[in-house]
Amino acid sequence: MSTVAVTDATFDQEVKNSDVPVVVDFWAEWCGPCKQIGPALEELSKEYDGKIKVAKVDVDQNPNTAAAMGVRGIPALFIFKDGQVISNRAGAAPKAALQSWIDESI
Repeated sequence: MSTVAVTDATFDQEVKNSDVPVVVDFWAEWCGPCKQIGPALEELSKEYDGKIKVAKVDVDQNPNTAAAMGVRGIPALFIFKDGQVISNRAGAAPKAALQSWIDESI
């Protein structure tokens, strides 16, 4: 499964009500580090198909969700399980580091 674009309107349905853990990437088109981790998140979403979902929230288009989550800088990554945040991290990281973070969290 590839990454899923999530909006303010679909956040609860796609993330909080998901049957599988969700990695949420808060990003923006103009953000260089966000673009660096984009391909790694896309690969991880395929590798973990059926085990996790990777959702992307464009903070410029969906400021309400980012504000509600307390996002101050991007990229900001959160892992939700059973509707609750179980882990979060900020900043870009290599794919291996992201994979380790996901494995430790879920």
